[in-house]
Amino acid sequence: MKIATFNINGIKARVKALGDWLDEAQPDVALLQEIKSVDENFPRELFEERGYNVETHGQKSFNGVAILSKLPLEDVARGLPGDDSDEQARWIEATVVGKTAIRLCGLYLPNGNPVELNADGTPVEGGKYAYKLGWMKRLKARAEQLLADEMPALMAGDYNIIPQEEDAKRPEVWREDALFRPESRAAYREILNLGFTEAFRARTQGPGHYSFWDYQAGAWNKDDGIRIDHFLLTPQCADLLRDCQIDRGIRGREKPSDHVPVWVELDA
Repeated sequence: MKIATFNINGIKARVKALGDWLDEAQPDVALLQEIKSVDENFPRELFEERGYNVETHGQKSFNGVAILSKLPLEDVARGLPGDDSDEQARWIEATVVGKTAIRLCGLYLPNGNPVELNADGTPVEGGKYAYKLGWMKRLKARAEQLLADEMPALMAGDYNIIPQEEDAKRPEVWREDALFRPESRAAYREILNLGFTEAFRARTQGPGHYSFWDYQAGAWNKDDGIRIDHFLLTPQCADLLRDCQIDRGIRGREKPSDHVPVWVELDA
């Protein structure tokens, strides 16, 4: 089973690019982020024609996540548990049934910028950085539940987290950014250390592997990238891992997203 994650940065702008990539890569499942569309305006027919079941959790102009699956989807849920007042569309999950049933969680973790801090260094309440860290606490709680369920499960998407210095071409320019601040990285490690396997690093070590290049300042041509799109696998899912790769070349195509797809292959 080939499962991909792809922040498409707007379905309206990326319909052709996404369709071309799906036709080439042929993932069984694609977890999408930043669809930037309400559910009723998502062009589901284009993907249903390709044999995909389509589930969306959309929002006008911002955020939005989706699952495209050639396999049956069951028990679809929308919204990260823990805050009923949170209206941002950043989380969708479902069980996909192949040889083995896998619980899929697609996420678009908050960016968190600008970082607003009080004099004592704590995040300003109500600010974007406080929202990011609060969201990550809820993510940790959901992660603990997935582990307790003991079924193969994964959480994949745009985490907006640069885990290590080697995951950025120029880590020094990210020091005070919400993607790389110590609080963000510590919150990510807390989740990882619950017992998850980060699929890409389980297969590939060393610097120079990125999944995002900004549109500004010629970042793509300079390979000035960062790696922020991740697969976290429960132990039961990690046992099924065959491979994990980044489809880097997609970034050099016409009208690309600033992210590229990352995918895992599971024995499932």
